[in-house]
Amino acid sequence: MEQNPNYINIFLIVMEIPLDEHEELLENSFPEFCKALGHMNMSGQAKLARIWSTFGDDWLMQKTRLLHQVITMKIAQNHGRWGRVYQLNEDEGIAGSTKVMKILFYASIIGGSMDPDSVLAEEKETNESEESLQDMLQGGAVGHEPKDLNKPKEDPLANELRVSVLDCRRPFVPYDEFVNELLNEYVDIEADYKNKMENKFSFMNHSFILTTASKHTCMYIDNRVRMYNERRSSILNTLVRGLPPIPFLRLRVRRDHLIDDALVNLEMTAMDNPQDLKKQLIVEFEGEHAMDEGGVSKEFFQLVVEEIFNPDFGMFTYNEHTRQFWFNPTSFENDGQFTLIGIVLGLAIYNSTIVDIHFPSVVYRKLMGKKGRFEDLKDLDPTLYASLQQMLEYEGEDLEDVFMQPFKIGYKDVFGCDLTHELKEKGADTHVNHGNRQEFVDLYSDFMLNKSIEKQFRAFKRGFNLVTNESPLRMLFRPEEVELLICGSTHFDFYDLQKSTEYDGGFTVDSPTILHFWEIVHEFTEDQKRRLLQFTTGTDRVPVGGLSKIKLIIARNGPDSDRLPTAHTCFNVLLLPDYSTKEKLKDRLEKAVDYSKGFGML
Repeated sequence: MEQNPNYINIFLIVMEIPLDEHEELLENSFPEFCKALGHMNMSGQAKLARIWSTFGDDWLMQKTRLLHQVITMKIAQNHGRWGRVYQLNEDEGIAGSTKVMKILFYASIIGGSMDPDSVLAEEKETNESEESLQDMLQGGAVGHEPKDLNKPKEDPLANELRVSVLDCRRPFVPYDEFVNELLNEYVDIEADYKNKMENKFSFMNHSFILTTASKHTCMYIDNRVRMYNERRSSILNTLVRGLPPIPFLRLRVRRDHLIDDALVNLEMTAMDNPQDLKKQLIVEFEGEHAMDEGGVSKEFFQLVVEEIFNPDFGMFTYNEHTRQFWFNPTSFENDGQFTLIGIVLGLAIYNSTIVDIHFPSVVYRKLMGKKGRFEDLKDLDPTLYASLQQMLEYEGEDLEDVFMQPFKIGYKDVFGCDLTHELKEKGADTHVNHGNRQEFVDLYSDFMLNKSIEKQFRAFKRGFNLVTNESPLRMLFRPEEVELLICGSTHFDFYDLQKSTEYDGGFTVDSPTILHFWEIVHEFTEDQKRRLLQFTTGTDRVPVGGLSKIKLIIARNGPDSDRLPTAHTCFNVLLLPDYSTKEKLKDRLEKAVDYSKGFGML
């Protein structure tokens, strides 16, 4: 059929049939049509995507919902039948519908608001240059794999179309419209990951249909597999080469020299064998005998972030209005410090730890290879964005007299001293007018978001990529989702946590102490809830998917006593004596939460 020049027309015609009015066709014939379309070569699928991108957002939305209807119908029909586990990947109707939805997904991207070709070409050149430099720097390291050997493959349809999700600012159809909630409820992520490794149909290769929580689980499995492979390689090196076994990335640090020790350890690792960064992280605080089952690492990340983002450190500036940090363009710190924080962010993702970092969203776009543009200023500096937008929208003929703005801007250094920068040659003598105001806005935005922090951000990104370059991070997630992975959510739904909590040591869901506990917690202020979360889990951030993903365990820790509650943050376990009254429980719990710091937690 693919030899026939009219075969594309067949699919175009079928997609115009109002199938939602013909239930029998939708249930029986349309899935078969999707299977056939899913087997079309990439060239044909790309042609369809380009054609459908011209049909408009309403048409694309309608067809996307039609495919969701087919997928949902298939799951409802087959789940639990024949007394065996129903694997969604094995259902050809679901697989075919998902493949067709991918074509619609890219049609929505192409038809949406895309970055200009000139920007895309510049980004491509910059990214290739950075990759070449990083590969050259790592080339002499022990155990370094050749470039691209372990990197996830790019989507073949995206390659055929020469387009990336990152290139689109606003698609025709919102990304959330492609997510199928029922599919995410029933999909077996481990089986799906295995399918991907065996080059079978996998939802990981169609990640638009997955929730952020499902994609996070995919990456968690991938990271654990890599950690296991690194441990196995270490054991093989011991047996074959007689090298000392180093199965983990072990950091031994002093609390009073935390940054220096972390920098030296991680810098040496990155230079000697960057693959060691892919091992499971184990942190030891000198002079302390706590085993790191996850809780010590959480505290390490928290302390590093607190110190590096301290304004006195001078690496980042803090905007009181947006409550966000930005790279200090006049920082005196060397590249190593910025590389360190990049590695720390990468390790946090790789080791599934949430850190309290507040960057504007453009940072995550830049980490994924994009350049900051004017609309990104809205998040970084809303006041500046509004001023520039006002300039672009000004209709009066006296623009030059009203704004009196040359192509020369001012900013302050770390000491508050005034500095100036000419946006182009002879900028001080060139004033903004109707003819050049867009150029001024573009140059100003480029300076603020890219050029002024180029040195600092390059080092930061290099550190981040040292850990994540082989990860499916870029394949699975959009920048706003990466932000959620790193920072977590700030939405505290403790009813979700209550539903997923398990009980041990004699406590049950109906125990009086447990009933009192949840009554007290739901009466807590937002700040108290945040500190309770910190006390029990080692972080005050909500993971991807909500508080139900934490899997808190509340265990009975003996009969009534005056002891304070304690927590094993490594395992999200709260140890609670069986207090005699609600008032006593509230008093003891509030004191434990208020007084805990460091190893007040176990």
